[in-house]
Amino acid sequence: MENKFGKFLENAGNAAKGAFDKAKEITIQAVDQNDDGKFDLNDVTSVVNVVGDTMKKGADAVMESAEETRKRLDLKALQPIFVDTLDQTEFLMSKLIHVTERDKKHAESDVCQGSIGYMSDKGGLHVVNIFRDSIDTFGLSFYPDADCEFYYVNPTDRDNYISLDSYFSYMKMVRINELQRVAQELGAKHFKVTYKEEQTSFSDTKASTHLKFGNNQGTGASHEAAEKKYSVVDVAAELNMTGHAPRKPELKYLAKDDSVQNLVYLRMNGGEDFHSHRISIKMSNSSGIRESDAAKIDAVLKGMKVAGNATVFNEAKNESRRYLEYEIEF
Repeated sequence: MENKFGKFLENAGNAAKGAFDKAKEITIQAVDQNDDGKFDLNDVTSVVNVVGDTMKKGADAVMESAEETRKRLDLKALQPIFVDTLDQTEFLMSKLIHVTERDKKHAESDVCQGSIGYMSDKGGLHVVNIFRDSIDTFGLSFYPDADCEFYYVNPTDRDNYISLDSYFSYMKMVRINELQRVAQELGAKHFKVTYKEEQTSFSDTKASTHLKFGNNQGTGASHEAAEKKYSVVDVAAELNMTGHAPRKPELKYLAKDDSVQNLVYLRMNGGEDFHSHRISIKMSNSSGIRESDAAKIDAVLKGMKVAGNATVFNEAKNESRRYLEYEIEF
């Protein structure tokens, strides 16, 4: 019995030793870097180098990923515009543009190198900011020149921008000029354009109304009277001409004004029976800047801490009280 048990232990020991030797052989093969059949200091150095290379590659990958993330965030924050951006179908010039010097953030950022401007969204309005040293790249024209800071698009020409400071005076001038050309083309003998502004004032005068019921005096009611009047500011244009057969004029700034279109129709189709006409043109219908857009422009200017003695909103609102009275004779 004892011999059998001893034999069993011997066999078990041999098996364990064989398994250990096998494991040792496999381990040596795994870590034997120089194929000399044994695990020594050279192999340790090789393993450390392999592990180091692997860790370095991992660290490089993390750094590269972090760098790409930073660049992506910088592009989103700085929104640079490049020359090839102008050819992209999704790029549109904003109605309001800002011409500015190249700022430090865009000049020093690696993602903005070669940029010609940048986009921004302020006060609910999309704005294209153009670096002054790259202004010619955009292929735009400017009134009165390119030395101003803020411009708004000409309502009849998407590639022409008008200085915001001159916008409303410019629009007044071009519409008066267009009415002169209309008179000339239609063969008028006389025309006059009068610029008028409706002024509203609220007086402190109170009008009272007493109501009587039978023998009783009843009650009294009062209200503040609103007094409206038109103030003639200027006879903007007037001219006598020899007259001729009508030619249909090309309308630009007043192309959507119904009263001007009707005048042209009557003259072109009325013949000798059409002798004179008078129309009143409300300037806000063709000013190019709506009051809602003007409020957003003011928000942009306020956000950029631009100070002035007027607001775009007030000017746009005043346009609703301004008229061009047009008298024409044939």
